[in-house]
Amino acid sequence: MKLGLLTSGGDCPGLNAAIRAVVRTASERFGFECVGVRNGWKGLHDGDIIPMPPKSVAGILARGGTILGTSRFNPVHDADTVAHVLENIALHRIDGIIVIGGDGSLSAAYELSKHGCKIIGVPKTIDNDITGTDATFGFYTAVQTVTNAIDSLHATAESHHRIMIIETMGRNSGWIAVTAGIAGGADMILIPERPFSWDRLTRQLVTRHEVKRFSIVVVAEGAKPEDSDIVTTGELDNFGRPRYGGIGYVVAREIEQRTGISCRVTALGHVQRSGTPVAEDRLLAINFGVHAVEAAAAGKFGNFIALREGHFVPVPLSEMKGKTRYVDDRTYEIGEIFFG
Repeated sequence: MKLGLLTSGGDCPGLNAAIRAVVRTASERFGFECVGVRNGWKGLHDGDIIPMPPKSVAGILARGGTILGTSRFNPVHDADTVAHVLENIALHRIDGIIVIGGDGSLSAAYELSKHGCKIIGVPKTIDNDITGTDATFGFYTAVQTVTNAIDSLHATAESHHRIMIIETMGRNSGWIAVTAGIAGGADMILIPERPFSWDRLTRQLVTRHEVKRFSIVVVAEGAKPEDSDIVTTGELDNFGRPRYGGIGYVVAREIEQRTGISCRVTALGHVQRSGTPVAEDRLLAINFGVHAVEAAAAGKFGNFIALREGHFVPVPLSEMKGKTRYVDDRTYEIGEIFFG
């Protein structure tokens, strides 16, 4: 069997660990040939395909980013785009494709599978928002990065008697914000799943400021006040989704106007999905990669590999398309215990 391998969408820690696992498992356990597709779905459209022998993945386990490159190219944008992708799969005699991507990339994989493409998905995203799996790799490194930032900002917040606002990624789910916020001891956490009240937020911060004189507020980029829209940049990505960003500055400005307390904003941005993956993400990525090849060997195409109750299992791509895994009430309630 000849397997094509690509990474698509935003990069995240652990991609190279997954690539290494796929190539090594395919070659050494099953004797399959692997080829790499450069720059995500765009490489499959353009025919930018390279051999990937085992030696090509030596020494990449701890590296951030992806040695194959990535893009947000939409392979099902129109009929001509789909036709180019199918032609290159046939031209390079690829028997199956392993796609490492987030919700947009795996949704595109599902649409391509309806055109006869044999695809196995591997879920990756720092947002941890893919329905059907208990976790995605990249998330734990992002959480550690945000937790480290919270730890660092405590000292300056306390020294200057300020409110420090930390804006995280996450799109429509607040997993990074709530998990890092709990781990870092945030005094308030604002997430998309819980539209917030300006009055309640400022009242709690004023009450705390009278005693502690400083606060740490973690804000997910998709968080929004009650009866308001999510703050966006005004741009769309290649899958037609609005780009989020800027809510941290909106929150800071409103708090200052309502309370007179000095605020500062740290928007962590892309640093959350950069750098060396932590051990949890490496292990997840390796397991996802190994199980993806095993699924391909068993002919279980049209699925993505999911972690469910400690087991890695193939799940139909259709189960995640158009859905988002949101923060559950219980997790947020634990965070609320420590607010104020």
